[in-house]
Amino acid sequence: MKAIGFKTSLPIHEPDSFIEFETEKPEPGARDLLVKISAVSVNPVDFKVRQNSLKGKVQEVPKIIGWDAVGIVEAVGKEVSLFQPGDPVYYAGDINRPGSNAEYQLVDERIAGHKPASLNPEAAAAIPLTALTAWEILFDRIRINEKDKGKTVLIIGGAGGVGSIAIQIAGKVAGLTVIATASRPSSAEWCRKMGADHIVDHRDLVRNVHQAGFTHVDFILDFVDTNTYWDAMAELIKPQGHIASITGSAQPVALNKIKGKSAGFSWELMFTRSTFQTGDMIAQHHILNRVAGLLDEGVLRTTLTETLDGLSAANLKTAHHQLESGSMIGKLVIRF
Repeated sequence: MKAIGFKTSLPIHEPDSFIEFETEKPEPGARDLLVKISAVSVNPVDFKVRQNSLKGKVQEVPKIIGWDAVGIVEAVGKEVSLFQPGDPVYYAGDINRPGSNAEYQLVDERIAGHKPASLNPEAAAAIPLTALTAWEILFDRIRINEKDKGKTVLIIGGAGGVGSIAIQIAGKVAGLTVIATASRPSSAEWCRKMGADHIVDHRDLVRNVHQAGFTHVDFILDFVDTNTYWDAMAELIKPQGHIASITGSAQPVALNKIKGKSAGFSWELMFTRSTFQTGDMIAQHHILNRVAGLLDEGVLRTTLTETLDGLSAANLKTAHHQLESGSMIGKLVIRF
């Protein structure tokens, strides 16, 4: 099969930052699906792994990355019970296994879902990683439930891939009042299109949230940078509120700043369940199926904004360059 990968971590403008190569089509393990891929989307995790995973090293076999895919099940492992050959599926995959930038990929059935029937492959490919992240941060980490309807959530980074679907899930599924950050007219308009109730500029965040009419907020989702916004988040969070972040932290997080408010803090990593083979790993199968239903019902909408045609090193370089610029709105998809 054809695949795109890299042997060492290089800046995206370097000729070998991605290379095309041929490799054996993989054989499914007991609970694996062998998927013939028809579209993938690109996320910030892709370029971060490309930049760092093989820094200062060269490996003989190119590393295949990519964590969002749509395709058709071609074969199944002997213990598979959730899917059968011919089923259209979508998934984000497992960061510890070869990725989706290839013609075929193996994925554990417990972290795959049935593709939304109403969406074409590229529209569906924009969804899995970001929807899983948003769903888990809201319902598994913060544990938002019925009693929280009408409460406020501040989403830092509203126009990005995760922010775009988090606005929708927070407002239309959780019933929260959504305040999203955006600094450009185009990103602010996109957040409104996704359903944000209020838009605030992330620059001078505390003042802008106050000017929007909120002294404190019940929940904060950080999709940009924990350290940069920590002081603002600590000031804005309501007593007994909850902050959650996906971004990691270059410096230790000063949790003492929210101690007086008895506020909670959680990390969210969508790959935790697959990495540790947790007992509830199949939850991602159920989340993806629930999200597919919401998409088919028109409650949620795809966050696709740009499509490139063809599985090629050139297209992956274009996609990574665009995401690295930090100006991406919504999701970029490559259609095979």
